[in-house]
Amino acid sequence: MNEVGSVTILIGLTGWGDHSSLYKNTQDRQHKLLAYSSHFPVVEIDSSFYAIQSKENYNKWINETPANFSFVIKAFQTLTGHDRKVLTNREVKQLVDEFIASITPVIKADKLNTVLFQFPPWFSMKKQNIQRLKKLKQWMGDIPISIEFRNRTWFKNNIDETISLLRELEVTHVVCDEPQAGEGSIPIISELTNERVLIRFHGRNVNGWNNYGQENWREVRFLYRYNQNELIEWANRIKALHQQAKSITVLFNNNSGGDAADNAKQLIDLLDIKYKGLHPKQIELFDLW
Repeated sequence: MNEVGSVTILIGLTGWGDHSSLYKNTQDRQHKLLAYSSHFPVVEIDSSFYAIQSKENYNKWINETPANFSFVIKAFQTLTGHDRKVLTNREVKQLVDEFIASITPVIKADKLNTVLFQFPPWFSMKKQNIQRLKKLKQWMGDIPISIEFRNRTWFKNNIDETISLLRELEVTHVVCDEPQAGEGSIPIISELTNERVLIRFHGRNVNGWNNYGQENWREVRFLYRYNQNELIEWANRIKALHQQAKSITVLFNNNSGGDAADNAKQLIDLLDIKYKGLHPKQIELFDLW
């Protein structure tokens, strides 16, 4: 089963390429997504953040995963302002249309979990950015989207206003577990803005969090392994959230040290979830010799 009570709980990882503990043999390493989907029922596509992906790529990923598998697709970085490009409304609308067209195969296959708009640390709570959120929601139409902030102004003395805005837009507020490292980080805010919950675990490496742009920042930013007590705390929080939500998706992003997959499996065990419909695990007969 993949439910606690009547609420579907999907637990997975951000990306499928960097989790070496999942790929024990040559076959798994050659077909990583297929192997990944024998462990987890959901994954975040982060390559879509760096470039709008082709329909061919999405069709390939659809065909490599089981029927009930789902994808969280990270929005293209120009749409969230990470590349700091200055575009007109018309240019942004055109990019949104291109992005939507690219993910159409996932929507048609009924494998879209949500589109994740993760905004950069400098995306603060101000009128211009609120208007930007409203336009993006309008242009995305009925496609389910989730909003992740990385600027504390959205929640510092403004929790009620921010949650009300996201409820008005009918988008999912992303609950984050991340280092509390000043203006470029947000606290855990377990408020629902619709019937869906998206939780992302970034680790708690305070020293590595603010090294953005430095030579080794990718190596240390998400270097953290959650301990059992921290995961128990989250298991209890998830059980509380399921009283209000219809679906809960949890993604572990703490993989600088290869810890995400192990932590995700620990949380699955703590919640006593038994997933059905995963890809069958391959049996290596030669191991018997």
